[in-house]
Amino acid sequence: MVDADQTFVIIGGGLAGAKAAETLRSEGFTGRVILIGDEREHPYERPPLSKGYLLRKEERDSVFVHEPAWYAQADIELHLGQTVVGIDRAAKTVSLGDSTVVHYDKLLLATGAEPRRLDIPGTHLAGVHHLRRLAHAERLRGVLATLGRDNGHLVIAGAGWIGLEVAAAAREYGAEVTVVEPEPTPLHGVLGPELGQLFTELHGEHGVRFHFGARLTEITGQDGMVLAARTDDGEEHPAHDVLAAIGAAPRTGLAEAAGLAMADRAQGGGIAVDASLRTSDPDIYAAGDVASVDHPLFGTRLRVEHWANALNGGPAAARAMLGKDVTYDRVPYFFSDQYDVGLEYSGWAPPGSYDQVVIRGDVGKREFIAFWLKDGRVLAGMNVNVWDVTDPIQELIRTRARVDTDALSDPAVPLSSLPV
Repeated sequence: MVDADQTFVIIGGGLAGAKAAETLRSEGFTGRVILIGDEREHPYERPPLSKGYLLRKEERDSVFVHEPAWYAQADIELHLGQTVVGIDRAAKTVSLGDSTVVHYDKLLLATGAEPRRLDIPGTHLAGVHHLRRLAHAERLRGVLATLGRDNGHLVIAGAGWIGLEVAAAAREYGAEVTVVEPEPTPLHGVLGPELGQLFTELHGEHGVRFHFGARLTEITGQDGMVLAARTDDGEEHPAHDVLAAIGAAPRTGLAEAAGLAMADRAQGGGIAVDASLRTSDPDIYAAGDVASVDHPLFGTRLRVEHWANALNGGPAAARAMLGKDVTYDRVPYFFSDQYDVGLEYSGWAPPGSYDQVVIRGDVGKREFIAFWLKDGRVLAGMNVNVWDVTDPIQELIRTRARVDTDALSDPAVPLSSLPV
């Protein structure tokens, strides 16, 4: 039974942490709620950083989860710009960088992820960027505007979601863009070769140059500024700026030092949690990018780095901390906007896990739904410029029922009527 004398501590000032704090209060918890974030900014959402805010289509205030005054109104104790340096599980305390020690009855780790760094010469140069935090986006907005004005060149390492969204934004600003990617297509690890080519063509039509099958080996410069980016096959690309978009690594340092169980790095790493988002310590939970969930629906561990996982995982962890019966079995979901293409992806179907891709609609017009199947069962679906179909797509994934692929590919057959 949770009572008013208890203290719940949340480490991580992102979307997952903020939504967990909100849920504790909405569920009636009257004890202390302490939210600790290492950024000085109030908790904010990350999708606008590579989308609307980066393109100056959204105002800065639009990215924040709550208005600043909300935290005091909800009696949430904020410690912003504070680093947690240690967790003492025996004493049930966390230690902050300013030597403050905070007691907890329940603890939530929502520490997120950090950009993977390019381990090559030249990354110290002023024109090398990452995109993870609001400060990164603010800096990059100015960079893209300058590149567009001066016909400058941006080289992007990595053709994942962040790399492609920034490429699209850079072209809208008018910058020249080259994307270097070791795989044969963009998004190869998510969509496989069947759909990756779509994004090669989309960006090619907008003037983006791709260099596939290569990695950056060196960034050259002069007087602290970037001049070019070299690849392992001997090519050299002119560059005024370089964006490293080669993925993110879960921020597990605190959890590892505290002796919590970790997920296998081959499965994406992260803090191992059960279906209720509880770690190997019964009083410590994890949610968001850092959590590797023993997923009931997919029968494997999944660590999902997308907005919806933070949005839903934080509240689920909060309810579990309150002693409620929680099974976190959400279908992974994310969305992307690139030029005039908007898409939503639901499910989990890495290359090698599926044996068939079924298309409903017109790929040429970029108005279609793609389904990834194994043994006639839908593992994932992506709707491109087709809307209001996420619920039936996710229901097909959840039911695990065999579907008639002819009906699945036929736009005249309602998705809600499947399987047939």
